[in-house]
Amino acid sequence: MAMELRYNPLIGEWIMVSSVREARPWQPSDRCPFDEGNEETGVGWRFLILPNKFPMLSPNAPKVRGVNGFKAKRSLGYCMVIVESPKHDLKDLHEIPLDDLTLVMKGVRDQMIKLEGTGFVKYIYFFRNKGKEIGVSLTHPHSQMYALPYIPLRIRLELRNMRRHMRRTGKCLLCSILDEEVKLGERVLYTNGEFYVVKPYYSMWPYEIHVIPRRHVQKMTQLTDDELVKLADALRVTTAMLDNVLGRDMPYIMAFHQGPVKNDESYHMHVEFYPMLRDASKLKYAAGVEWGLWTFTYDSLPEDKARELRETCRKVAPILNPLGNCT
Repeated sequence: MAMELRYNPLIGEWIMVSSVREARPWQPSDRCPFDEGNEETGVGWRFLILPNKFPMLSPNAPKVRGVNGFKAKRSLGYCMVIVESPKHDLKDLHEIPLDDLTLVMKGVRDQMIKLEGTGFVKYIYFFRNKGKEIGVSLTHPHSQMYALPYIPLRIRLELRNMRRHMRRTGKCLLCSILDEEVKLGERVLYTNGEFYVVKPYYSMWPYEIHVIPRRHVQKMTQLTDDELVKLADALRVTTAMLDNVLGRDMPYIMAFHQGPVKNDESYHMHVEFYPMLRDASKLKYAAGVEWGLWTFTYDSLPEDKARELRETCRKVAPILNPLGNCT
C-alpha cells in the first residue's frame, strides 16, 4: 500500500498520493453502504460521521519511501465521511429539515474540536461534492472532512492577503468586502442576520455563491449553537436556489474555507459553492486557461446571475420557511 505526501516545488503545494483509493466503489447499483441498517451504519440515527474506508490520509500512515532529489512525507491525518441523513434519495441539503441539518453542523463542529487536539493536524477542511459531473462515487447524500498535516496553498494565499489588508487598514478583508456588497445590494441574495448569501463580484463560476458570517470569526469551531442554526438555514437556502435556478439539479462543490488550527485572527471563515453548470444543458468546463494558469473566464456578468438567483430565492422561500429574507 502506497500512501504519502509528495511536494510540488513549482507551486509550493503537497500532493496526496494513495493507492488505497483505487479500490473504492463507483456508484454501486445494488446496496448503498450508507443506507440505514447496513453493517457500517446500523439503525436509529439522524446523521453519522464515519472514517473513510478509502482514505488519502491516515493517523497510521506508512513511512515514506525516499527518492533522491524530491521531497515527501507521511500522509498523517484523518479522512471522514458525514452521512447527513438515513434517507438515500434526498435531493440536497434543502430537503433536510432545519433541526436535522443544524444537528449535522453541530456534529461537524464538535468533531473538528476533537481533531484540533491532534498534534499533527494543522488544517481541517469540510467539503461536499454533489452530482455525477463532479465524480461522486456514492449518490447517498454525504459530505467529507479532511484533517491535514499542512495548510493548503489556497488557504495560505487567502491568509496572506487577509493579513496584508489588516496590517494596512486595521480591518478584516472579508468584512470590508461584505460591507461593500451590502452597501451596493445588487449581489446579496439572502440574509438571516448572522449569515449573508452573496454572488461575489469576483465570481469564477457562473452561479458561484458564497456564504459569509457577519461576525468576524475564523473557524467553525468558534461558532455558537445559535450561529450554527443560522448557518444551516443559509445552506438550505443556497442549495435550494442552486437546484431551482435552472430547473434541474445543480452539481456543485461546497468548500468551507476556515483558518488554520493555530488561530490567526486576520482570517474570516466563509463557505464557497462552485456550481458546474452555465445553463440547464451545458457544463462550465475548467479548461486551458483555468487549469494552465488558474485564471478563470466568466462568460456572462455576475450581476445578471445574481438577479436570476435572487428571483429563485423568492420562489423557494415559501416552501423553505427560512429564518431570514431574500433581498
